[in-house]
Amino acid sequence: MTLQFSLGSAPPETVDTSCVVVGVYENGLLTSAAARVDTAAEGAIKRLTESGDITGKAGTTTLLFAPAGVVAKRVLVVGLGAQKTLDSARYQKIHMEAARALGRLPINSATSYLTEVDVPGRDAAWRMRTAVLAADHTAYRYTATFKPREKSSQPELSAISFIAPADAQTGLDQAIAIAEGVRFARELGNLPPNICNPAYIAEQAQQFAAQHDSVNCNVLDHLEMEKLGFGSLLAVGRGSVNKPKLVVLEYKGGNAGDKPYAFVGKGITFDTGGISLKPGPGMEEMKFDMGGAAGVLGGFVAAVKMGLKLNLVCVVPAVENMPDGDSYRPSDVLTSLSGLTIEVLNTDAEGRLILCDALTYTAQTFQPQAMIDAATLTGACVIALGKHATGLMSKHDDLAAELLAAGEETLDRAWRLPLWDDYQVQLESGFADVANIGGKNAGAITAGCFLARFTEGQRWAHLDIAGTAWDEGRKGLATGRPVPLLAQWLIDRC
Repeated sequence: MTLQFSLGSAPPETVDTSCVVVGVYENGLLTSAAARVDTAAEGAIKRLTESGDITGKAGTTTLLFAPAGVVAKRVLVVGLGAQKTLDSARYQKIHMEAARALGRLPINSATSYLTEVDVPGRDAAWRMRTAVLAADHTAYRYTATFKPREKSSQPELSAISFIAPADAQTGLDQAIAIAEGVRFARELGNLPPNICNPAYIAEQAQQFAAQHDSVNCNVLDHLEMEKLGFGSLLAVGRGSVNKPKLVVLEYKGGNAGDKPYAFVGKGITFDTGGISLKPGPGMEEMKFDMGGAAGVLGGFVAAVKMGLKLNLVCVVPAVENMPDGDSYRPSDVLTSLSGLTIEVLNTDAEGRLILCDALTYTAQTFQPQAMIDAATLTGACVIALGKHATGLMSKHDDLAAELLAAGEETLDRAWRLPLWDDYQVQLESGFADVANIGGKNAGAITAGCFLARFTEGQRWAHLDIAGTAWDEGRKGLATGRPVPLLAQWLIDRC
């Protein structure tokens, strides 16, 4: 069920709702909404703070049922931590924990006053947007491949009203659009590869385009790509019965003559490693190897839903990497769309081989103002940055700064890695213009350096989301990153 969000203004003690959500800091300090509820309830919250039942520790929750003097049937008290040190990340966590607690209750709707919490340097619109995105992310459930449940007689949370001033409306509108993009990306990422193959991604893009007059979709099949010279991309897909697709979405929200911005996303719908076969343990997570495609598609959805006044192109090379009698091999030399030849040293370094052709195609066809690719590209990036930060690489300091700022604004953070020419020597080949891997050292950076050879003359940045596109473990879900970062970057361009 998709949560519905709205902006409200009623006093907390009089609002007629299934549950009112208020906050308490450590040391028993009540927010203004909590204080009003406490006064109406004749000190019910203060008694619990004095007894130690409510500690105010960040993210803790305590439920008061039908307190006298309050119209709402329930009051959920959420711990905010120490007031002096409350920052953006803790504010986000508070809203996630509140949404998690609300989701466990037999209620249809709730009214939250946590958006009144002050966060240094953040305005009402930011607080609203962050609250909505946190709640929507927490409420998401993957159900596509489970047996349909019988409809429960218990109510389920379907709507949250946030109390905030009228100038928070912009944040609410943006959040609803970005949340839709995040859900779009998460659903694609979570689907199994026997459903989400290249043809499926193409179908989803075509369906989205059909629903929006400002969007066009063109899908190139393997025969069309062969005529154009996509030698690198097509080699990766040779071993699979699921033939590659190149999905091209165009959104025309700006002036007719304006050059578009461009997203390119790695869409390996399943990655066995090919002839350089991956180890069996953990291979099931390679359905997430199309996280870059899901991310840029989600960013595209968010931009369209926000109605941003710009032109945007989204290009997704969708390919499955399988071992087969026709698979490409280590030591093969491929001719890319750019004309550069590539010596294959490892067939498991396939993401860069589909991206290089997609980047060339995007640059030649659309001459974009700026081009950003997103890819679950290297395990080396996970080793370097873990699951918290996306790896960012660019030769353009201004573009890198824009993306870093967008990440900080949305808490979808990135960290810049060097893209110095010093690393290019690792990609030298005795048999082709470039090798597809650069050895064990600086693996994330040399992958970026490989892509840089196909983006010369372009204002381009690379996002390695191998650590951030999905959560760890067998039950880990797709996160929808970097949709918020990309959406914010586009908002800033407007």
